[in-house]
Amino acid sequence: MKEYALRRILLAVPTILLVVIVVFMAVRIVPGDPIDFMIPTDMEGEAKEEYADMIRAQFGFDQPLHIQLFTYMGRLARLDFGSSLRRRTPVAEELSWRVPNTLQLGVVALTVSILLGIPVGIVSAMHRNSVGDNVAMFGALFGVSMPSFFFGYMLMLYFGLNLRILPLSGFGGPLYTWEGFRHAIMPGVTLALGSLAVLARFTRSSMLEVISEDYIRTARSKGLSERVVIFKHALKNAMIPVVTLLGIMFCAVLAGSVVVEAVFAWPGVGRYMIGGITSRDFPVVQGSVLVIAIGFIFANLLTDLTYAFIDPRIAYD
Repeated sequence: MKEYALRRILLAVPTILLVVIVVFMAVRIVPGDPIDFMIPTDMEGEAKEEYADMIRAQFGFDQPLHIQLFTYMGRLARLDFGSSLRRRTPVAEELSWRVPNTLQLGVVALTVSILLGIPVGIVSAMHRNSVGDNVAMFGALFGVSMPSFFFGYMLMLYFGLNLRILPLSGFGGPLYTWEGFRHAIMPGVTLALGSLAVLARFTRSSMLEVISEDYIRTARSKGLSERVVIFKHALKNAMIPVVTLLGIMFCAVLAGSVVVEAVFAWPGVGRYMIGGITSRDFPVVQGSVLVIAIGFIFANLLTDLTYAFIDPRIAYD
């Protein structure tokens, strides 16, 4: 397994390089000049042009595009993400405290999804076509269809403004503190909505497929209790495709955090990236996307390695 993990990590290097190149080119072909955001509004005429040329030379924007790319990749090799054009702060320094905030939000979202989605899927499968099953699947369909930003605003309106039991927005500190936990509830639940719904439906489908197998009928014919049949024989095999979905869900959480962090003013990577996009801050956008891409790769690797613990028959060559 160690050799497999090392091989996957080495294969991730070309993927990361491709992401770097694509993002580097994409942010530069989009209309708009980041220099416009850095020039004082009261500056006009030749003074404005001279100041713009000075800034371009300072950040290397006057160099050919391929030279800028090679320079940027050389900095990345030293783990230097550059400095924000607007804030003039190192991007790596900003990301160093924003990444844990995004991961903290992701932990809440995945925890809520797993604790609610998997049991709902199992119960729905065991009571197929019942009233509870229909209600659960309707709720799952509602969760998939509901835009996360709208659901977030509804939570803010009800729990933040009307009941006043949860803070409207912002960051309250680490998750293990009371204020940190309170501030993470609404954005975490908002981020979990879509994943929870998909996980419930997927778990139900997987369980229905497994409990129709011959070995499940054999286990029941031997007189085993329904609890043993479900949790010892059916659930373990049904969880293999669910683990794949969990890896995809982690990636979806990273992507969905962009919107949720903007809604709840959460100081994470997603909100940082949105600020970089609106102000045409190249280093911020490039660094944020690179971090998210690395998160995707890590999630896929962790998903593959988890298979061996669920099903020992799976071997890594």
